[in-house]
Amino acid sequence: MSASLAGVAAIGCLFCQIVSGETAGHVVLDEPEVLAFLDIRPLFPGHVLTIPKRHYETLTDLPPQLVEPLFAAVRRLAAAVEAAMGADGSFVAINNRVSQSVAHLHVHVVPRTRKDGLRGFMWPRHPYPDEAAAAGTAGAIREALRAI
Repeated sequence: MSASLAGVAAIGCLFCQIVSGETAGHVVLDEPEVLAFLDIRPLFPGHVLTIPKRHYETLTDLPPQLVEPLFAAVRRLAAAVEAAMGADGSFVAINNRVSQSVAHLHVHVVPRTRKDGLRGFMWPRHPYPDEAAAAGTAGAIREALRAI
C-alpha cells in the first residue's frame, strides 16, 4: 500500500466497509481505534477478527501508537471468546500478505478445545539441519532488527 493511503479507508476493502457500516458484520467490540466482528468463514463458532478501524494492510504498516489499542483488545477478546464459547484456550494469529484473504490487518482469535482437529500451526515444520544453521538464522534476524 502506498504511504499516502495508509490509515484511510481503502476503496473496495470489505473490512473498511464493515467499519463504515456500509456492510453488515456481527460486531462484538467497537472502540475508538479498534473493531472486532465474527469471521464469516470461521474455523470454529466464536472465531473473531480484530482490526484497526483505519486501513493498514499488515502489522508492519501499523503505526506504533496503534499497537497497544489493537493488542489490548485482542487480549481481552481472547479471554472473552474462551469464556463465551466454553473453550479450553484460543489461537491468536495474523497473516501478513501470504494467506491474508482481505488486505486489511486483522488478528484472528479462535476458540480451541482439546482434540478439536486443528493441528498445530496447520502447516509442516521445517527444522534447522544443525545448530550452525539455527545460529546463522538467529544472527540474520538480530542484524535485521538492528537495521529497523
